[in-house]
Amino acid sequence: TAAATPAREIQEESKCPICLEYLTDPVSTDCGHSFCRGCITQQEGVYDSLCCPSCRAQIRKGALRSNNQLANIVEKLRQLDFSPGNENLCGRHGRALDLFCEEDWEAVCVLCWRSPEHKSHLVLPLDQALPLDQAAQPHKKLQARVATLRERRAKLLGLNEASEQRSQQYLKRTQVERQKIVAEFQQLWQFLEEQERLLLAQLQKLEEELEKHQTERGRKLWEQISRLSERISELEGKCQKPASEFLQDIRSTLSR
Repeated sequence: TAAATPAREIQEESKCPICLEYLTDPVSTDCGHSFCRGCITQQEGVYDSLCCPSCRAQIRKGALRSNNQLANIVEKLRQLDFSPGNENLCGRHGRALDLFCEEDWEAVCVLCWRSPEHKSHLVLPLDQALPLDQAAQPHKKLQARVATLRERRAKLLGLNEASEQRSQQYLKRTQVERQKIVAEFQQLWQFLEEQERLLLAQLQKLEEELEKHQTERGRKLWEQISRLSERISELEGKCQKPASEFLQDIRSTLSR
């Protein structure tokens, strides 16, 4: 379209005539042309005298000037989309993809065709690239690719299903082991509770027997203490009597 032509021209003017890419660190010559700094300095090692690749004018040593303003413009252009509504452009060169490389099976622009990647390949106009007997080849290749991907997906699904089955088996095993452990500990707990009740009953019986024995022994001791207390009181009473009365039954008193 008419609106797209100036934009395309601006895009082309922002590219290096040597590498055909957007200018990187652009420098300008006295003759007014601009190049990537890396591209133009590489020319110094190739030729004895440096000439402008665009007009062949002599370039004085040290005459290359950095063009920061152009660098800013190129950076802005990199961020813009110059693609027309229905036209496919080369993402590398911004040219129309009107050629077809039969070796790599991809659409290319004229600059791609001249590049080392495709220079030795068979390249045809896009509208002549696929004769009728070959028109179905891309579709067949795509179908083959889809079949391959489906096969890979089926394998992955099978692996996933097998993994889930193993996980379920491991889960069931852990549940069985958990139930087994719980049952064993319940049995052990019941056994310990029974042993506890038995030992506590035996201890209770022993305590009762000890208490009974202690009570019986205490009763007998208190009986003896009571008799002794009575005897002591009796003797103390006799000691307080007159001597004539005290001596009358002293023999019988001491013999008891």
